[in-house]
Amino acid sequence: MTTKQITVPITGMTCANCVATIERVTQKLPGVETANVNLASERGTWVFDPTLVSPDQILARIGDVGYGVATAEVDLPLQGLHDETAARAVEVALGKLDGVLNAAVSSVTNKASVRYLPTMIGQGDLRRAIQALGYTVVAAEGVSGEDAEAQARAAEYRHQRRRLIVGIAFTLPLFALSMLKD
Repeated sequence: MTTKQITVPITGMTCANCVATIERVTQKLPGVETANVNLASERGTWVFDPTLVSPDQILARIGDVGYGVATAEVDLPLQGLHDETAARAVEVALGKLDGVLNAAVSSVTNKASVRYLPTMIGQGDLRRAIQALGYTVVAAEGVSGEDAEAQARAAEYRHQRRRLIVGIAFTLPLFALSMLKD
C-alpha cells in the first residue's frame, strides 16, 4: 500500500475545538491514516491511501464542517494542441501530479484550467509537466499560489470583521437601554 501526504492551508479556525473537529471528521474517511491540524500555522497535514480516498474528498469534508481551504486556480494558454486526444493527454498528465485537484484542457481554446494546492505544487511545476509532453505554455493568467492563500486569509479577516461590526451594532443599543433602567 502506498500512501500520499498533503498539506493544506485552512481558514476559519479559531480554537483547539476547531482543530479537533477537522481532525475527527477527516480521520473518519476510509483510507486516512493520520490527520494533523495546527492552529498556529493554520495548516493541516494528512497521510492517506489514494486508492481509498482522494484529496478532493478530504477537502470536501473540511468544507462540510464549515472551514475553508486555500486553493489556487490558473489558466495556462497552450500552443501545439491540435485535437482532443492531445488535450486529454495533457489533462491526464496534470491530474496525476500531486497537489492538482482538477484540470480541464480544451483544444478549442488552447487553454488548461487547473485548480491546485499551492502548498504542494506551483505554476512552474505545471508548466514543466506540460512542456515534458511537447507543448508550449504561453503565459500564465490567474492568481499565484501565494496570492491565493493570502486572498483566502484576507477574505476570512473581512468576514470576521463584518461579524464584529454587526455584533457591536446590536450590543451598544442594548447596553445603552440596560443602563437607562438603573
